[in-house]
Amino acid sequence: MTGVIVITLLALLLGIALGAAAGRLQSDEESLVDKIDQLLPQTQCAQCGFPGCRPYAAAIADESAEINQCPPGGESTVTALAELLNRKTIPLNPEFGVESPPMVAVIREHECIGCTLCIKACPVDAIVGAAKLMHTVIEDHCTGCELCVPPCPVDCIDLGPA
Repeated sequence: MTGVIVITLLALLLGIALGAAAGRLQSDEESLVDKIDQLLPQTQCAQCGFPGCRPYAAAIADESAEINQCPPGGESTVTALAELLNRKTIPLNPEFGVESPPMVAVIREHECIGCTLCIKACPVDAIVGAAKLMHTVIEDHCTGCELCVPPCPVDCIDLGPA
């Protein structure tokens, strides 16, 4: 019985030590990804060629992507990223889109057929509704990414200024 208690205490102490070490020894690359991610607009629009802001931040950190691929962030984000990474500021790459004012999706509810395709497409869960019932956009959560527009079969989603 003493052996079981000793092994259990040893495992507990090692677990605590490993947990504390993991918290203190965060990798420099991970903290760089965090800093880059904080500068991005969090629209999760995929215009940069990545499925969201965090994967794009990781690609910038490992230098597999340029700092000028985020149209929603615009020139100000490119400038902030250049300063953080001690790189030269470069113009926004038009291949990924152009900078525009913040937008928000609006569903013309009387035309909505309740197909749920926009709900599935929304990366930030800003659209609510149920199958065969009208949907609506929670404007405070909408990032204006436009990903809900193409799947709509009745074209009842508009984008307007935020």
